[in-house]
Amino acid sequence: MATKWLLDPTHSEITFKVKHLMISNVKGEFTTFNAEIDAEDDTFANAKVSAFIDTDSIFTNNADRDTHLKSADFFNAEANPKITFEASTLNGDVTGNLTINGVTKPVTLDVDFGGINSDPWGNTKAGFSFEGKIKRSDFGLTWNAALETGGVMVSEEVKIAGELQFVKQ
Repeated sequence: MATKWLLDPTHSEITFKVKHLMISNVKGEFTTFNAEIDAEDDTFANAKVSAFIDTDSIFTNNADRDTHLKSADFFNAEANPKITFEASTLNGDVTGNLTINGVTKPVTLDVDFGGINSDPWGNTKAGFSFEGKIKRSDFGLTWNAALETGGVMVSEEVKIAGELQFVKQ
């Protein structure tokens, strides 16, 4: 019988970085997301993972940029309110189907299992860190602008990362 682990959102984050003007990274995060894991045991081998991110919750510390990212040029948040991830194995890395902007592609993320511990209120918690890279055009995120000096305004590669804590049910 599988054990369900639910996300502890107050101790979790999902971030991304993308190169801007070919010279530095701009960082952002999603503030509303959820995930759960169904695991046969506390090793999480062959666990099932499902997650969603509210695309409208994107935050880059710049309201104009956030509005642009929510527009049809990027995430089209009105038509595609969720980013989803579904995986059926969690063994040192996780490979699953990522859906962004209505496009689903397989992706592999490196995962570091931080371990299991109990909090002062008797809850059993498990911690995971993940990171990976995606090509944004694979998901229809193709808006860009050529620079007079060569190159483009926004890189193709997006680095994604997260710190996730789950509560055993």
